[in-house]
Amino acid sequence: MLHAPSYQFLSPADWDDRIREADRLAGACALCPRKCGVNRLAGEKGFCKAPNNLIISSIFPHHGEEPPISGTKGSGTVFFSYCTLKCLFCQNYQISHEAEGRGYSESELALQCMNLQEQGCHNINLVTAAHFLPWLLRALKAAAGLGLSIPIVYNNGGYEAPEAIDILNGIVDIYLPDMKYGRTEDARMYSHAKDYVEVNQKAVKAMFRQVGHIRTDESGVAYRGLCIRHLVLPSGRAGSENIVEFLLDSFDPQDLTISLMAQYTPMYRAAEFPEIGRILRTDEYDHVKRMFEQAGIAGFYQELPQLNDRFCIDFKKRKSEPLTDS
Repeated sequence: MLHAPSYQFLSPADWDDRIREADRLAGACALCPRKCGVNRLAGEKGFCKAPNNLIISSIFPHHGEEPPISGTKGSGTVFFSYCTLKCLFCQNYQISHEAEGRGYSESELALQCMNLQEQGCHNINLVTAAHFLPWLLRALKAAAGLGLSIPIVYNNGGYEAPEAIDILNGIVDIYLPDMKYGRTEDARMYSHAKDYVEVNQKAVKAMFRQVGHIRTDESGVAYRGLCIRHLVLPSGRAGSENIVEFLLDSFDPQDLTISLMAQYTPMYRAAEFPEIGRILRTDEYDHVKRMFEQAGIAGFYQELPQLNDRFCIDFKKRKSEPLTDS
């Protein structure tokens, strides 16, 4: 294989070490920054309310991710139920807040990963999985033993415990974190996470140290690297300017890839907050887009010809050349 995923170089003992460490975190739960301290292995429930088995909403080839992730055959996406954040505007609240989904055994998820690979998916895309880390690792170890050979994408809200990110080093090749907020007051108000900004910035730095900038193969499909997602919120409530400032202070802009998202819709409880209880205006998105462009950060920027076309958006890269190994 031209670009073998990192986990193929792990021995069974390496996998077992990671699983033991994840079990340790779950035993007095510190799988996420909230550090609830409950015994997840025994079925005790903390802030996220997740049980001690895998609950998954859906598993399918996803063709709507960023182009290097979806490629031509789709990203093998696994949507996990529950969430460690409680965003009041959550665009997938049925999954994160209402726990839509069903239970899966670890062996069943391993077989599902193999099925996605057999369908031609370019990667296994794990969406919001931190609260299931011990059970997920067992499934991935089993899948690797069955012959899984495509990259693992860790698609997350950016609210990640450093110990969990350490465990994923050498397992995950592509990190797809959110940077939801640049200001503490917004994170506290809308996601019940007053430490989000500090935690998020440290997490993004740690992910970059592991995988570096996005690299793609000759077909333009990513096999390793970091891509940051930022959802533009109405009324400037994402603190986008602070995020740009942080990125410029912490990274070389040429090493960064941003996916600047415009699909905000006032869902779940957003209507309770007038400042975010409306659709995003084109000028608001364009203002944030200009900030990232002027900072020299390449990525995927959405064109918004009409507000009513928000769900029919084409992704376009700022740079015509592919992001490849230097």
